[in-house]
Amino acid sequence: MVETVERLIRSTQELLWERGYVGTSPKAIQRAADAGQGSMYHHFAGKAELAKAAIERSGAELRAAADVQLGGDGTAGERIAGYLEREREVLKGCQVGRLTADPDVIADPDLRAPVAETFAWLRGRLAEVVAEGKRTGEYPQTLDPERTAATIAAVLQGGYVLARAAGSTEPFELAVQGLIDLLPEATK
Repeated sequence: MVETVERLIRSTQELLWERGYVGTSPKAIQRAADAGQGSMYHHFAGKAELAKAAIERSGAELRAAADVQLGGDGTAGERIAGYLEREREVLKGCQVGRLTADPDVIADPDLRAPVAETFAWLRGRLAEVVAEGKRTGEYPQTLDPERTAATIAAVLQGGYVLARAAGSTEPFELAVQGLIDLLPEATK
């Protein structure tokens, strides 16, 4: 039973990432999960409930991956750079960030909530790292951690958009490296 639930959630995560909410039909989920209609509706009241579970899982995975770099060893700048430069499927876009362009996800408060919570957590965690850099003297006291964190998140998400539009990872890499170049400038 747990295996079926896991397959349903994983399949829904992948389909939402590739197709969005409207393009993710219950039949497609069932096919991808190798689960019958009865199994799906036994575990979830419907597509929206399953989608919410999948979005929550994607958010939890994004937070865990981000915390590996942001909570690791090194200076604040090294940890932020590690987070920005970690391995990603750039041309697929951010699994959570892509959902912000999905009108059905944004229109549904239950589906939007885990997306908003994930990005609020990310901005907060980045702000903590920037604030730590201020405490250790790596960053000047004038640097605002919340604004800097929002900028980091925006550059990363914008980099995904630029890369997808170009069909190349180059715009993403340029955006990330440009931000990494700018962060030490904040100490001058």
